Amino acid sequence: MTKTESDGVIALHWVCFVSSFNRNYLNIKVQRTIASNEMNISKADLIDQLKHTGKLWYLVNPYETIFEFPHEVPDYQQQVWLPFLVLIVFEHIILAFKKKRFRLNDQVTSLSQWILQETSRTLFRGAEYYAYIVIYERCRWWNLPWNSLWTWCITAVGVDFCYYWVHRSNHEIHFLWAQHQVHHSSEEFNLAVGLRQSILQHWCNFMLYLPLALFIPPSHFIVHNQFNLIYQLWIHTTVIDDLGPFELIFNTPKHHRVHHGCNLYCLDKNYGGVLIIWDKLFGTFVREKEKEEIIYGLVVSAQSFNPLYLQTFYTAELFKKITRMSTFMDKLGVIWKGPSWFPGIPRLGLDKYKINVTSRIKYDNYIPQWQNIYVIIHFCLVVYHHLQIYEETQDLRTISSGFIVINNLLALTTIGLLFDKSKYAGILEFIRCLIYLSFSKIYCSINLYIYYVYVTSFCIWILHFLHTVKSNFITVARYRNQTNVTEHDENIYT
Repeated sequence: MTKTESDGVIALHWVCFVSSFNRNYLNIKVQRTIASNEMNISKADLIDQLKHTGKLWYLVNPYETIFEFPHEVPDYQQQVWLPFLVLIVFEHIILAFKKKRFRLNDQVTSLSQWILQETSRTLFRGAEYYAYIVIYERCRWWNLPWNSLWTWCITAVGVDFCYYWVHRSNHEIHFLWAQHQVHHSSEEFNLAVGLRQSILQHWCNFMLYLPLALFIPPSHFIVHNQFNLIYQLWIHTTVIDDLGPFELIFNTPKHHRVHHGCNLYCLDKNYGGVLIIWDKLFGTFVREKEKEEIIYGLVVSAQSFNPLYLQTFYTAELFKKITRMSTFMDKLGVIWKGPSWFPGIPRLGLDKYKINVTSRIKYDNYIPQWQNIYVIIHFCLVVYHHLQIYEETQDLRTISSGFIVINNLLALTTIGLLFDKSKYAGILEFIRCLIYLSFSKIYCSINLYIYYVYVTSFCIWILHFLHTVKSNFITVARYRNQTNVTEHDENIYT
């Protein structure tokens, strides 16, 4: 990894770190000077924000996380972004000391998926809990007391039990795998991979949690549904090895590395969220093999850093497979059976027909350093703009919010295309910058410095196109001259 690229990764995570601080804690005592737009944050405030670190490991006081009504439950997922991004920076430092490469393209792609998912959560905030609340209010079988520690503990175990089956179904039902594969698309295994999620997956998964509504109060479910997902962030890493007796009951990085492997022995194993005991009970647990290197990613690599492509390409492959089936029942089988199924074999396929990945050359394109720097700057601007639509004071139905969302989607797409070395990346980014400069002053108030960044970017792409045209012209001219010389020499000898 080059020094510029390595420094870029650190800078990228630092911007996410600062951005997370500004987004998650709008109520801290911050003095804003309008003229200079500066923020003065006390050490006490910083310590107050880092106190949420324990939530990454489910280390909370139960009595502080018990609520009577759903609207009282905090957004814990937002509270942990700052300490989690600190962990990502530390992970990068440890890997750097171990001289292990930390790829900017893969890291930005994971964080891009995070932005897409967070945008989805912002636009449909709380909507997925509506069905749960309706079932609880109208159909519940038992009334567990909302202020009981036993209810808190039962919910924690119940949510994790349901997560096991949610996760297992995502691997064993093809149309669910079409969404979940986004999480497995990285050929790396680091903390940022925990953020690489599908924007549609939670809508599919939520149905499998609804049986809990027959006896679990909604407020308890919302609390533990968040903590269950938060816990799983830290287990996406290679820097933590065996954790001793802790491994017997709880899910750990060592167990989860197996789950993300595409080696044959790793496929469809270790589904647990917080507890690994479910895998041991239901026969899906496998230990990590010390003598066999785990190859991460999809069995057939996606070969792209474009976040929108990674979100959608497998769904297109699913429909192609459906059209190849001759009977209606086989078409249904493609949807409801496993990804490896085809007519005449068991629902989950047979190992002898599955690809055994033992080695792989990672998809990794080289791009010029100026493009790496460009990507870092514009991804940071995406994070900045994302904060604008996340603040509670923002009306998401306004033209300005819609403009920001569309611009972010275009920016993340062109960043992915740049990493893919697509021939369309430059022209699309040129058009995006032009649109931003044309409409930003009309539909939203824009920071003057950001405006200058886009003006500079616009000029950079003009210069890049001129340089490309000049280079192509020179290449063609040299080819023609060489051809003329060759023809002249042939005429002399004949």
